[in-house]
Amino acid sequence: MIMSKFYKILIVFCVLLCVPLIASQFSTEVNWSVLDFVIAAILLFGTGLLSMNLYTKIKTSKYYLILIILVLLVFILIWAELAVGIFNTPISGS
Repeated sequence: MIMSKFYKILIVFCVLLCVPLIASQFSTEVNWSVLDFVIAAILLFGTGLLSMNLYTKIKTSKYYLILIILVLLVFILIWAELAVGIFNTPISGS
């Protein structure tokens, strides 16, 4: 059962990474380097694995929902910082 969830996360992860790959073939506005794909892969896969791990460890749905919201919020904040630099840290993309 856990392996099937792992494969579902892997499929979603690959589909999400194919979107900028295909977009870069048709538009010059999407300009991702190999490092961008690696960082996106680490973030997406790490978020998926963390959510799967929380699902197996947390038995109460209330706490699980709160933790998943926190994980997704951290993911979105890191992604936004890497993309446009909303906090002006050294890892910002602008």
